[in-house]
Amino acid sequence: MNTQPFLSSNQSISFEIFPPKKWESFPNLYETLDSLKQLNPAFISCTYGANGSNSKKTAEIVSYIQNQLQIEGIAHLTCAALTKESFLSTIKTFQEMGIHSVLALRGDKPQDMTEEAFASRTYQHPSELIPELKAAGFTVAAACYPEKHYEAASMEEDLHYLKHKVEQGADFLISQLFFDNDIFYRFLDETDKAGIRVPIEAGIMPITSAKMIGNTINLSGASIPKKMTDLLAKYQDNPEDLRKAGIEYAADQIRDLQAHSVSGIHIYTMNNAKTAQDILGLL
Repeated sequence: MNTQPFLSSNQSISFEIFPPKKWESFPNLYETLDSLKQLNPAFISCTYGANGSNSKKTAEIVSYIQNQLQIEGIAHLTCAALTKESFLSTIKTFQEMGIHSVLALRGDKPQDMTEEAFASRTYQHPSELIPELKAAGFTVAAACYPEKHYEAASMEEDLHYLKHKVEQGADFLISQLFFDNDIFYRFLDETDKAGIRVPIEAGIMPITSAKMIGNTINLSGASIPKKMTDLLAKYQDNPEDLRKAGIEYAADQIRDLQAHSVSGIHIYTMNNAKTAQDILGLL
């Protein structure tokens, strides 16, 4: 098991943020990061554009987290559009900017990439990035899917590839979001049976508006339990009460996960520090 000091040994909290699409929005993001620092996260991760367009922004943001805020920053890196040359260039940029940790992902096919180019891409799987990242001195995280990756034929197949990521050197895993903790507990049982022995952070997405549900399902494939559909039906005409109920739902999930001694909680903040503050306030 990895012994990096920022990895959770005491059920730590961490956050995910993403680069704004417009440069003029960056001051707001840095204000958000300054607010998140006050919550003492174990680390903050920053997403990466599907076609690499946000890679420079990601590096700048993670460098700020790492070097200015003095919090471990994790840079997402997707391999879907990477060439060998661009991968090595990205590694060099990360090193020059004082970034120590990377979340290796496949990523979706960029819109301007043909199906043929995507099928013959240089790196088919994120596991191919991990050995080179480790050799370059990075701590490496990988993604896992409590309800399996949507392209996997079965959970058994998904666990096979997940174990390969760990065998290639992944230090810890961050889960896709989920709304039913029992699904996550079953997943932990399955990873244990498969011999996967690294920390697994539980990914939590607070639902603070009705439109988030449709977007979230489309992007993650997460199932929606009856408890949440009842909540949405009850507060669909009252946005403020729905936000409050969504915050409470996420806090309840986290309390239960902590009671079950999960490695850590990774909150998908959607760049909203107030959401994270409100959740932790309830805890």
